[in-house]
Amino acid sequence: MKPIVLLPLDERPCNVNYVEQLAQLGQLPLSVPPRSAMGNKKQPGDVTRLAEWLEQEAKNASSLILSIDMLIYGGIVPSRLHHLSKEECAQRLALLRKIKQERPDLTIYAFNLIMRTPQYSSSDEEPDYYAEYGRSIFRYSWLLDKQEQEPLNAEELAEWEDVLRIIPEDVLSEHLQRRSINAYVNELTIQLAHEGIIDFLIIPLDDNSEYGFSPMEQRKLLFLTEELGVMDRVHLYPGADEIGCTLLARVFCQLHNYVPEVYVRYSSTRGPQTIPNYEDRSLNESIKSHLTAAGAYAADASADCDFVLMVHSPPGGQMAESVHTFRERNRLYHSEVHYNEFVQAIARYIRKGYPVAVADVANSNGSDHTFMKLLAKSGLLPSLAAYAAWNTSGNTLGTVIAHGIIESYFRKAEGSVKDHERFKKSREFYVSRLIEDWGYQTLVRKDIKDHHLEALGGNYFDVAGPYEEVTALVRQKLIEFTRTYLDTLRPDTIQLDEVYMPWKRMFEVGIKVSLRDQHFES
Repeated sequence: MKPIVLLPLDERPCNVNYVEQLAQLGQLPLSVPPRSAMGNKKQPGDVTRLAEWLEQEAKNASSLILSIDMLIYGGIVPSRLHHLSKEECAQRLALLRKIKQERPDLTIYAFNLIMRTPQYSSSDEEPDYYAEYGRSIFRYSWLLDKQEQEPLNAEELAEWEDVLRIIPEDVLSEHLQRRSINAYVNELTIQLAHEGIIDFLIIPLDDNSEYGFSPMEQRKLLFLTEELGVMDRVHLYPGADEIGCTLLARVFCQLHNYVPEVYVRYSSTRGPQTIPNYEDRSLNESIKSHLTAAGAYAADASADCDFVLMVHSPPGGQMAESVHTFRERNRLYHSEVHYNEFVQAIARYIRKGYPVAVADVANSNGSDHTFMKLLAKSGLLPSLAAYAAWNTSGNTLGTVIAHGIIESYFRKAEGSVKDHERFKKSREFYVSRLIEDWGYQTLVRKDIKDHHLEALGGNYFDVAGPYEEVTALVRQKLIEFTRTYLDTLRPDTIQLDEVYMPWKRMFEVGIKVSLRDQHFES
């Protein structure tokens, strides 16, 4: 089989390693660029080198999965910092037309983000001026969009006048200019989909909200897709770093002529209607988007479905962060989520023989520790097919759905006689998600930040100085986590081969997990 070629959004594990692991457990050959060409956070990838690599790889590829942000700007963060002109962007994008002309049979799956407008002031991933004016720029965008939909009230009008005074004219002009360039690129990609150059395009809304620049741009792009008649090939919905996994699952489904039927079950009555943090629409609408983009569809009932997606959902009201203890969350978490019933339902679906994938999106940025302790105590961890709980709701959904799709196909195809090596790859990815999303994001990260980081001489956004000490401490605490909470998964057979901090900060971690063969012995 010819390889699938991946040009990732950036060099972090979620954009490269996750897709590589899913390809391995799906038995798909995958080609990725040299790590040295993909940049480092604010340092853009070498777009010339990457373009040459992509053109060469395309000659012998079965399909391309490519990030337009990487192709044009050199990555997700550089897409928020660049000073490129429309002409320069169009010239870089023209490579796709050339590739398609040389390989008209090549299927091109592409994605390009609607640039985010964070609600906070920080320059960690944004231009330097965002450290001072970030919150004001977000409020400017929010109020600008709202007043196009409905009149502002007196308080909002006063705030509008304030943000106009606060944000320097040159800062706002620079920000708006970059947004206009990025929006232009998105329009070009839709045009390429219309021409058949791009066969399938996802335009994710990165960290967005009900009002603001992102929903404003989304509406314009959605209207354009409708006018050009390409709504079947261009999907717009909240997401970002999980899109590589989603498109890998879509390729898998098309190669195997597999259209998985997924039954979705929630832990809370209000969960489907809740709008998650950093998104602009109800959770249920987002789930439909993720399923459809990955090549699946939502079943009406569990009978005869290919796998069950158990969604541990927020109960409505203010959505909690994973660092919030059960006691600290809003009262709806104490009355509108039935933890015991949800765990009981998971057990029942497993006993019925369904592959069960758990999307833990009740909190942002990590697992719900209360739920996971209960799930672990129930003895169900060894029986789950897939799990995710990282960063945004969209990040989690795209990852766990992709894994669930691939795993459900092989469970049906293999029956009771599993391909040991393939199954091992699948379990390693599953265990990695537990260790990273539950162990690191929810527990270890906060512990180190609150009790160790200052003494080590680092801070949340910069651990370059005490890098060796921090990574050693993270490893130690993750090993302790596996022994404490993953006892039903035989922690003595779980090897933590690598632990590193990809951008030398605390927000994310990179890990490599392998399972000894004894892990699979009865």
